[in-house]
Amino acid sequence: MKVVILGKGEMLANLIEGVNDAGFEIAGVFRHERTSIHPFNLFLSDFFKSSPEVTMIKERKLYEIKCKSANSKEFKKELLKLNPDIMLVGTWGEKLKKEIFDIPKIAAINVHPSLLPAYRGPNPYIQTILHGEKQSGVTFHLITEKLDAGPILAQQKIDILPVDTAKELKSKTVFAARIITCELLKKLNAGIVQERIQNENEASYFPNITGDEKMLDFKSQTSDEILRTIRALYPYLPAYITYEKMFFIVNPYKARLTDKTGMPGEIIAKCPKTRSLTICCKDGIAVKMSGLKLYGLPIFTGFCIKLAKEEGEKFHPFYYHG
Repeated sequence: MKVVILGKGEMLANLIEGVNDAGFEIAGVFRHERTSIHPFNLFLSDFFKSSPEVTMIKERKLYEIKCKSANSKEFKKELLKLNPDIMLVGTWGEKLKKEIFDIPKIAAINVHPSLLPAYRGPNPYIQTILHGEKQSGVTFHLITEKLDAGPILAQQKIDILPVDTAKELKSKTVFAARIITCELLKKLNAGIVQERIQNENEASYFPNITGDEKMLDFKSQTSDEILRTIRALYPYLPAYITYEKMFFIVNPYKARLTDKTGMPGEIIAKCPKTRSLTICCKDGIAVKMSGLKLYGLPIFTGFCIKLAKEEGEKFHPFYYHG
């Protein structure tokens, strides 16, 4: 079988590996960056800071499709010329037209990082953690005109650990996608895959977050909601807190619950050495955030001096400079 792959980043790399594991031909690879970055800027980026998937494409001498859109006439011509059996799509920002996804001889398949029909939409990595889910997953489904709604071909559950950020969840998901790619392609080649229609009564859709979620609100969010937000946004967006009219980025790996309690929004502890603030949430439980980093570093020294004076400590720029 011949496979054309559309994708981005870790997902693209793992889909390439999955097809390779199955022993099938990769007829072409279309990187999403081709649709969103100026060709010259992309050339510079690839030359000076080559990503793993770009290195993989070059080392394996894979044919790279260079078009501005997956719905363009140019891409349609490329697909017709390559004549693929399968088109795999993973992490793609465009909704494909029917005239495009109808071209592959066997199927056009989307790889969605959730347990469909739940969490349709652009970024389930963030949404599943934000909503406190204990499990997410990855779903391979046929592409149809309705987004993320096509018949399911394969699916796997993925546990979300209490310490997982969106980064860890994504890493587990794309690795699972590699394994499923290999197994599914072999089954498709043997003609033994059975489709399963999605239950629309169980469907949910979440759009891209607005950005308002970035600013943590300790008076209106519980301690669990605060920690989930910090973990969910990383590494896509930083979560912020405010102190003395300054904005600080929270390190998701250095935020934890404490046994301290107080009034919502109350700062009950601060330490310049560890660059930490401990703040009470809506439920009265305090969250300690260490390794805080000032947004726009220059004023950070002033913040640390202020904290040091409040704590009666001597300021030393080696310890406090961000």
